Amino acid sequence: MTYPIEESRFAEEVLGANVPVLVNFWAPWCGLCRLIEPLLHQFQRDWGPQVKLVSVNADDNLKLANTYRLTQLPTLILFENGQPVDRLDAIGGREEMRRALNALMLKRLKAFSTS
Repeated sequence: MTYPIEESRFAEEVLGANVPVLVNFWAPWCGLCRLIEPLLHQFQRDWGPQVKLVSVNADDNLKLANTYRLTQLPTLILFENGQPVDRLDAIGGREEMRRALNALMLKRLKAFSTS
């Protein structure tokens, strides 16, 4: 389940997490942000405890939006060991996004298994 966080908890919840964290940067006025929400919930169900999914309202957390140089919403950034490792900010249709999210996780699992 997507879990909303604020800037004050970002370091603890994202940068300090012991699993990869997918951060969904969104805004209430963003129609596409609302449309992808069910897809993100399915992604979380599919990958379970292997990834943590959080959401950050970019309008309410401008410092984070600037830090990660958001140019459009939604923007999804995968963090691992406190560092951004992958980013999806040119989100097309739902099927394209589903494939991109699964490819992102498979790439992380492959990198983990070879290290």
